[in-house]
Amino acid sequence: TNIMARGFIDCHCHLSANEFTQAGVKALVAVTEGASEFEKVIQLSKTYPGFVFPCFGIHPLQGSGQDLHSVKIQDLEPFLPLFQKYRADIIAVGEIGLDFTPWFANTTQEHDEQIKVFIKQLEISKELDLPVNVHSRSAAKVTIATMKELGIRQALLHNFAGKPSVAMEGVQAGFCFSFPPAVSKNEQRAKLIRQIPLEHICLETDSPALGIDKHVRNEPGNIMICCEYIAKVKGISSDVVMEVTTQNALRLFSKLKS
Repeated sequence: TNIMARGFIDCHCHLSANEFTQAGVKALVAVTEGASEFEKVIQLSKTYPGFVFPCFGIHPLQGSGQDLHSVKIQDLEPFLPLFQKYRADIIAVGEIGLDFTPWFANTTQEHDEQIKVFIKQLEISKELDLPVNVHSRSAAKVTIATMKELGIRQALLHNFAGKPSVAMEGVQAGFCFSFPPAVSKNEQRAKLIRQIPLEHICLETDSPALGIDKHVRNEPGNIMICCEYIAKVKGISSDVVMEVTTQNALRLFSKLKS
């Protein structure tokens, strides 16, 4: 086995900052939300080779704070050449997906535009033969249906909160699901974790967000919390969870191995 055999893989985190703890973490899959982060995440991967693995993606919500708004095709189109330019470096396309949270995107027009941006990036992933790292909120059914229609095989649905029946459609399509530390406070999510086979689960922190305490910065080192929670819910040892989720991550993000 290789170095990844012992230790965790954080399959979805945001690393705009350079300071992070990595207790027991062997690899970080670093996603982007907007094109302004593309070069940053490439830089980080060069600073921490073999540890930080970059992804490019345009998130369904753009801007921040008061200015958070539904994505438009022009948030993606000018930056398409960067996916080609860095195709050798990136290990996945993400964070992409759909977010139909009513107070950010409540019109059909906004939904359609998000779907257009999502489909374009799913097509890029097929063209580059890369997996996708996917966000879905209040849009689980449409997200999974769109991915299946396009014949997507390699996908991670991060922090998934859809119905178990919808999750099982994803499982049947071969998709993986990851859960951040914050889910350990959520009984609804336990149901989901119980149903999804361990062979389809990965670990993530979604750092710096979605930690145990929303007032405290989350870090990749908190991945143990996810591991122990999944173990508890499934009634198995955390060693088994660590081993299997790491194997799942290596199968899904095949460029982690090289």
